[in-house]
Amino acid sequence: MTQTKANTAHSRSALRAFLESEAAGGIILIGAAIMAMIIANSPFSQGYHDLLHSPVSPALTEKLGPMTAHLWINDGLMAIFFLFVGLEIKRELVDGRLSNWAQRRLPVVAAAGGMIIPALVYLAFVFGDAQLTSGWAIPAATDIAFAIGVLALLGSRAPTSLKLFLVTVAIVDDMGAVAIIALFYTKGLNLAALAAAALVLAVMFGLNRAGVRQLWPYLIAAVLLWYAVLLSGVHATIAGVLAAFTIPIIVTPGAPDSADSPLHRLEHALAGPVAFFIVPLFGFANAGVNLSGISLSDMLAPMPLGIAMGLFLGKQLGISAAVWVAVKSGFAAKPRGATWLQIYGVALLCGIGFTMSLFIGGLAFSDPHLVDEAKLGTLSGSVLAAVCGYLVLKFAPLHPDHQREEQEVSEEIARDGDVSDWSDEAGR
Repeated sequence: MTQTKANTAHSRSALRAFLESEAAGGIILIGAAIMAMIIANSPFSQGYHDLLHSPVSPALTEKLGPMTAHLWINDGLMAIFFLFVGLEIKRELVDGRLSNWAQRRLPVVAAAGGMIIPALVYLAFVFGDAQLTSGWAIPAATDIAFAIGVLALLGSRAPTSLKLFLVTVAIVDDMGAVAIIALFYTKGLNLAALAAAALVLAVMFGLNRAGVRQLWPYLIAAVLLWYAVLLSGVHATIAGVLAAFTIPIIVTPGAPDSADSPLHRLEHALAGPVAFFIVPLFGFANAGVNLSGISLSDMLAPMPLGIAMGLFLGKQLGISAAVWVAVKSGFAAKPRGATWLQIYGVALLCGIGFTMSLFIGGLAFSDPHLVDEAKLGTLSGSVLAAVCGYLVLKFAPLHPDHQREEQEVSEEIARDGDVSDWSDEAGR
């Protein structure tokens, strides 16, 4: 009985704490990106570049060469970020808002539209230039922290159901981004290292099946897995997602945040460092673009314009159209207490690609000039989507049942630690 109470108490604020940490982390990320841009265009620009790209440790692989701060951030710390993403994905699929098909319908359809249409928009802009087509996935990503950070600025005007919708769409989006990185941005495989990674992963699944609930064996194995994947030629961050899928989870319907669950313990332990250190540091290390010598014609070049329009136009068209079709056809129900204009505003916010888009841009191109162009497109498209999404949600009329729905959702979160149904059956 005591343990049940502890579990319930632990779960009560889990969802609210998650949304609040993502929101605060997103605001810090915005600040880190702005700071990077200011420094990159100041007299300290060279120092910023040297700090990030000077060797700080010996090479771990011939492919990467001497390890710089930039490499450690992108290949090391971001593996922890992807571990956190993987934990979120597994939790939602096993014991969360994606645990059954009825709950998955709207986020899956919305995320699919929000990945396919932006990629097509980008390809339309770079059509005929084979060198640029590898960047097709850059505008397909959504930055959950940045988007939730913008929503947080709106306070109670943003319905909780829309925040949950955004989170679930972004999580499905992350699944797609991980698959894209593994399938399309992997070159020159080292089969021996890949076999070693498979062996370590098998051991981790074996630990899970054997009922091992201590985290330290999994964490030691995760480091070995990361190194094997790094050597294999698959991007090292994929190791984080793979490791996450081996972490045991204790399913607790009605209170989906068990204090005894290794997955929940690790997710809670990583939430702060990921939101307040790793993601902002990544933003600071990757958002700094020197704008000196860049003209309007450079900004309107096919690649940066394709990325910007993919994020801004492609995302809003893909997501809002997919949601409209899904709801009107009866395939899924729209978020409760939300108007169509508010849903459109959230579709705009999904055009904030930032973290994942910058990350994929670095994988898509080896030419530093093209990487900088990709950054320009990502930054401009994300800022445009953030500003327009904020303005739409700021001035959109509230749903007639807004206050009542918010009260009911708040009571459900306080009671159960989650929202069992954030869709509106009457809105089909």
